[in-house]
Amino acid sequence: MNKTRILLLGAVAVITLALAGCSTDSGTDTHADALGTSHDAQETSHTPIRHVHGLAIDPADQQLYVATHDGIFTRNKDGAAVRVGTSKDDFMGFTVAKAKTFLAGGHPAPGTSGPANRGLIQSTDGGKTWKSRSLAGEADFHSLDYAHGAIYGYDSTNALLRVSKDGAAWDDRAQLQALDIAVSPEDADTVLATTADGIAKSTDGGRVFATGKQPVMALLSWAAPEALYGIDDSGRLSRSTDGGTTWQKAGTVPGGQAQALTAVDSQHILAATQNGIYESRDGGKNFTKRLDVVAGDGH
Repeated sequence: MNKTRILLLGAVAVITLALAGCSTDSGTDTHADALGTSHDAQETSHTPIRHVHGLAIDPADQQLYVATHDGIFTRNKDGAAVRVGTSKDDFMGFTVAKAKTFLAGGHPAPGTSGPANRGLIQSTDGGKTWKSRSLAGEADFHSLDYAHGAIYGYDSTNALLRVSKDGAAWDDRAQLQALDIAVSPEDADTVLATTADGIAKSTDGGRVFATGKQPVMALLSWAAPEALYGIDDSGRLSRSTDGGTTWQKAGTVPGGQAQALTAVDSQHILAATQNGIYESRDGGKNFTKRLDVVAGDGH
């Protein structure tokens, strides 16, 4: 984990805990498994999932994909974790752009070649193989959002928001210390960023951000105009129906500190914490664990 991310995480944790405490009033659902599972013949991984950096559902088959410190994982037909492909790289800033097309940043696995920062990498076969698209050796994308036919990326190395239409040429926009970004699903110019001061908002496509405002969130995911979700460092999940102006508590994700958040739609939420990957189908009221996560020294 780089120094900027450590400092920001510390600030988010301290401020959030002081404001909200650690809520534990959300129930745990026992509904039938709703996530897709892989029907390919894959060997169950002997590598446990540790430190999740991203979660997504592939619209091609509704399969869950998990970007981690040790590669991309999914679930086999028995619901067990399996690695997708052979890469054991550290995948950051993970998002699904369209069916079978994944985008990510990250770092090479120990003992492998390549620049320390991967820049933007892309898979067009559901995460089995990856190719460099741009900014290799230059950018470290810790957050990526695909919206309105464009890629919005937060480059942690340069504390910079970057936007690209094709994944090759980039427009450098605001510099800010952020942890996560989210783009409005109805307005390409409205971009939010989580900062130590609270949620910072841009109305010009990320060229200028206002000073962050409370509440402090670690992660954001904007599934629909009326369904912006945020999670704080303790796992408290909140929802805004007005683009972040006001917030209401939606629930609490079990398992401690939040690691990743994805709202698939207005009710379907995926979240990773220190002990698991959880799914809610009712807007965060109830969560069911789908995969285990173990403590690790991930980045």
